[in-house]
Amino acid sequence: MARNLDDVMASLPKARQKRVADRAMELATLKDLRQAAQQTQEELAATLGVRQDTISGLEIGEQVALNKR
Repeated sequence: MARNLDDVMASLPKARQKRVADRAMELATLKDLRQAAQQTQEELAATLGVRQDTISGLEIGEQVALNKR
């Protein structure tokens, strides 16, 4: 029978669970982080001093130059 991720994580030692969780956070995408902060692309762009299309390009994985506003 297949185990789900919660079962696998629960079976790991606490220190290993923490390392897995920490690594997962490192792998979070810009879009995930922006959405967690409840910001639009426009709001994040304004905060960073770049254009919205720069944020869009970064989120979809385009190689983009950082376009200043």
